[in-house]
Amino acid sequence: MMNLLVSPTFLQEVELDKLFNPKLAWESLPVVLEGLPLTIAISFIGMAIGLVLGFFLSLGRTSSSIFLRWPSRLYISFMRGTPILVFLFILYFGFPFIGITLSAFTAAIIGFGLNSAAYIAEIIRASLGSVSKGQWESSRALGFSKWQTLWHIIVPQAVRVAMPPLTNVFLDIVKATSLAAVISVPEMIQKAQTVIGRTADSMTLYLLVAFIYWPLCVLIATFQEYLERRFDFYKK
Repeated sequence: MMNLLVSPTFLQEVELDKLFNPKLAWESLPVVLEGLPLTIAISFIGMAIGLVLGFFLSLGRTSSSIFLRWPSRLYISFMRGTPILVFLFILYFGFPFIGITLSAFTAAIIGFGLNSAAYIAEIIRASLGSVSKGQWESSRALGFSKWQTLWHIIVPQAVRVAMPPLTNVFLDIVKATSLAAVISVPEMIQKAQTVIGRTADSMTLYLLVAFIYWPLCVLIATFQEYLERRFDFYKK
């Protein structure tokens, strides 16, 4: 049976400064943080595009019209079934072959926005569907139009249900922005790689990036908990 315990001798042989060099991490922190604004910008703009497009995709997904329902389903299926990295390559490296040239930043925003819209559409569809049909019937009896019912009655109730999964999508976008480095977006991973090229200490720099992403995601999760309490109408 394989011995899964790490021997004390092995631990003594490991040089901790080779695993993580605090001095190098501190000196490299300002350089890596130069990429943080782009990480945040791509995340927020991509999420905004995903929310708007995802909302209309969810309506198309549940539409009685076959001309709206099937294109929406096809789009959602394609985006959920293809890696975001491949889609970034198509936008940045493939589109120039058909005469469309996008900057790396623009390609990243479009890529994350269009990809996240597919997941957001399914979340919104399920959230809207979780609201009792009696709400629609009551609103119709009170003289509300379909759109008035949707915006003023159904959506506010669906927001509470959609909040946790939408936050998870946003967290995934924040972490996935690291993939934008492969199309030369100067976000945190690429900034770290420039330091790695000079110091050859990849472990320290990648751990440093991880320690930056971690509190950023914790902050977003904390804000999610606040929003959940804010929109929890039933407890109020």
